[in-house]
Amino acid sequence: QVQLQESGGGSVQSGGSLRLSCAVVGDTINRYCVGWFRQAPDEDRVHVATSHGDGAADYRPSVKGRFTVSRDNAKNTLYLQMTYLRPEDTAMYYCAAEECTPNMQTTVFDYWGRGTQVTVSS
Repeated sequence: QVQLQESGGGSVQSGGSLRLSCAVVGDTINRYCVGWFRQAPDEDRVHVATSHGDGAADYRPSVKGRFTVSRDNAKNTLYLQMTYLRPEDTAMYYCAAEECTPNMQTTVFDYWGRGTQVTVSS
């Protein structure tokens, strides 16, 4: 069974940058649509970005233009480059995956990592 291992979280000041990584273990990343979600304290988990099987990417509106999702098939890793971070980006960030054909997009994910914390101070 595929496992997802996030890393790269930390504490930064407003306006700073971080890059999150999600290592896909036990299978090949190009068999999956992969995405990022986040959950702030006392809030629901929300979608942040997805790298679909057809190569398309989508983002929640509040991060569009600041965050970039990408994947490195050779390293079997998904990334989330986050720039111009704001205090409201503070959350636990989770990597998620769903089996995908190359022409597929999805909004449903069956596999989840344990998360990495991002804290942005003003």
